[in-house]
Amino acid sequence: MTKQECVNYIVKELEMLYPKTPIPLEHSDAYTLLIAVLLSAQCTDKRVNEITPTLFERARTPQQMIKLSIEEIREIIKPCGLSPTKSKAIWGLSNILIEKYGGEVPNTFEALELLPGVGHKTASVVMSQAFGVPAFPVDTHIHRLMYRWKLSDGKNVEQTERDAKRLFAKALWNKLHLQIIFYGREYCPARGHKKENCPICFAVNGRE
Repeated sequence: MTKQECVNYIVKELEMLYPKTPIPLEHSDAYTLLIAVLLSAQCTDKRVNEITPTLFERARTPQQMIKLSIEEIREIIKPCGLSPTKSKAIWGLSNILIEKYGGEVPNTFEALELLPGVGHKTASVVMSQAFGVPAFPVDTHIHRLMYRWKLSDGKNVEQTERDAKRLFAKALWNKLHLQIIFYGREYCPARGHKKENCPICFAVNGRE
């Protein structure tokens, strides 16, 4: 199977398995998505979704968030891990959104990546899912699968993102990155991976 045949097969298989791609993190707008994605760093989406209802009941806008103390935010989000850093980032970015953007989440990569606690991956998720701008956020699942499928060398997530954007049509990026995540969780885990139970790995790599 050539690399292009591999790409075509993956796109076809994922579209068949996951024709619909709901965003795993529960949110209601760009701001709540931004906060949820920030919280998901080194934390499962399931755990984030257990925490955010309590947080958003107290504060679902930047204006409401800065009325909480950093310590109050920290207590709520503690189960997500890294709560000292994340609570400061949430309060800090909320304050910046009010002062610089009228309380709205900016819709450029550059502006998002200047916010506290917001890296390129978080910015990419917000740009793709909140604003519909083509992006290819690379998480651990995508990084792992691109390497297993021999579509990237696995050196770092930056290279994986460049390879993904080069190989897959831009119109597919926003849906495809979610499809790959769903596939990684269901068929291609980091541990206990069995190629015979993983149709794409089996098709791409055979029995090698």
